[in-house]
Amino acid sequence: MNILLSIAFVGAWSSGFIGAKLGSGSASTVTLLMWRFLPLALVLGVVALTTARSSWRGLGARDLLRQACVGLLSQSGYLLTVYYAIELGVSSGTTALIDGTQPLVAGALAGPLLGVAVSRTQWLGLGLGVAGVAVVTTADAGAATGVAWWAYLVPFLGMLSMVAATFLDRRSRTDVRPMVSMTVHALTSAVVFTVLAALGGGLTPPADGSFWTAVVWLVTLSTFGGYGLYWLILRRSGVTKVNTLMFLMAPVTAVWGALMFGEHFGTQTAAGLGLGLLAVAVVHRGDRGNRGGRGDRGERHDRGGPLTPRRSAWPRARSSSRRSGRPVPATPTAGPGEG
Repeated sequence: MNILLSIAFVGAWSSGFIGAKLGSGSASTVTLLMWRFLPLALVLGVVALTTARSSWRGLGARDLLRQACVGLLSQSGYLLTVYYAIELGVSSGTTALIDGTQPLVAGALAGPLLGVAVSRTQWLGLGLGVAGVAVVTTADAGAATGVAWWAYLVPFLGMLSMVAATFLDRRSRTDVRPMVSMTVHALTSAVVFTVLAALGGGLTPPADGSFWTAVVWLVTLSTFGGYGLYWLILRRSGVTKVNTLMFLMAPVTAVWGALMFGEHFGTQTAAGLGLGLLAVAVVHRGDRGNRGGRGDRGERHDRGGPLTPRRSAWPRARSSSRRSGRPVPATPTAGPGEG
């Protein structure tokens, strides 16, 4: 995976927690999310009907329904819980830390759900990442005051929602272009949050300038940047590697929160950042070792399982062609520091 792409993804994804904090003081969670997705869905809908019409060719109702379900989990469910936790008083760094347990859950489920084993080296990296998350979580939670204990359980629901969306997408036998998936996901979330806002009387946006600053921040950095890069890296490099990068979200968000909002950041947070960086390096090394290895396990990995790095079909002319039931040879992609 190109290291610049990874850095951009970490920064853009982390910006979502900061944007939620920016908007939490001026409006309710559903109001902020409704006005985040309404203009986004409008813009993407216009593009889908004009310049991107060819991206939809070959897609059936079942494919679009699957993408709607993925969007319901990965955007509606995930973001609702994250924003609500921050609205309850959980710091942006702590919310990101709880969300950082996602790689361990995804790694544990990759075998039974996708039929692909995670190597020992990758498990070592995952363990280091969890240790980093635990170190920073202890520091941030210890500094928090006046927050109900159950509020810390809310981000766990969002984490599980994102994991479910990841596996639902990876089990699909149709390659869908990112523009199509983002459009369907945005339209789904716009409908969901508009209904919730209408039921709660939160349709009218506040006149506060910070609210619209948060909306612009979330649409540009978090959606097009973080969310778009998530699915791009997922398709190029697989579940284990993209979720390992999630270990970096917590310490990076903690730094942002400390600089922008005065949230707690100390020696433990710095130590957690170091463990997260080490975890990413170890998992990437384990994946490269699997591709170069021989024997049954390495052969299974190299022969095109869902976690195998390969180039998706969407950059080619027919993005929605059905995947063959036979093993597909992997097309190696660049690793860290490579071109």
